[in-house]
Amino acid sequence: MKVIDLRQEARACAPNAADPGLLRDAAIETWRGRMINEYGSSRVFEALAGQMERAGFAHKHVDECAKFAVEERRHGVLCGAVVESLGGVAVFELADAPALPEHEDTTPIVAVLRNAMSVGCMSETVAVSLIGAERLEMPEGEIRALLTLIWADEIGHARFGWHLLARTLRDLSPRERQDLWRYVPVALAHLDRHELAHLPDLDAPKGGEAWGLCSGNPARQLYRATVNQIIVPRLRAMGYEDPARMSPAA
Repeated sequence: MKVIDLRQEARACAPNAADPGLLRDAAIETWRGRMINEYGSSRVFEALAGQMERAGFAHKHVDECAKFAVEERRHGVLCGAVVESLGGVAVFELADAPALPEHEDTTPIVAVLRNAMSVGCMSETVAVSLIGAERLEMPEGEIRALLTLIWADEIGHARFGWHLLARTLRDLSPRERQDLWRYVPVALAHLDRHELAHLPDLDAPKGGEAWGLCSGNPARQLYRATVNQIIVPRLRAMGYEDPARMSPAA
């Protein structure tokens, strides 16, 4: 465990926030969770950039991926800024990150594409949907503007995954394509476990959307729609043909 102290950076950009009243503790907990998740996600992009470099990807693509790690740490500071503005403290313990899969059963190129697909095409695409919907439910103000900055970066992360997959896919051998598509059900199952574990079971209390509190049922429905109507169809358009995995587990 490593202690991360974002207080100084967070306080420097803390938004003006009204008193959330009875929702204060829930709002602090929500933004604290996001702070930890966003800051911790930087390590995924750092690991992916290193894997891309070892596999021989162009430096400009490696550098772009490494830049996302900086953006994720910035997201952590921005979420910490909301925590501080609501009366919380932007300090937390960060557990060691699980290692990025090496995928030793395939080539280094496909190993990168499997991880880029899981992170960019799946996780970040879901983040774009969920954050975008949450942003639309928030009133105009500094917290919504802050969330918009995060949302814009997440769009870039998702696009990177899809573009990297599309650019590299055409150069793969038939065996490499098979290896890539064989991983799709595994990646979707991992996505299910992660997203459904982090989305709340209950809906937010009345007025909670103004403070970014997530309502479980609508969020789960949007998650499933994103997988079924965006992610899986787009993979199919690229050549994925496994019909066994059409929708996430409930």
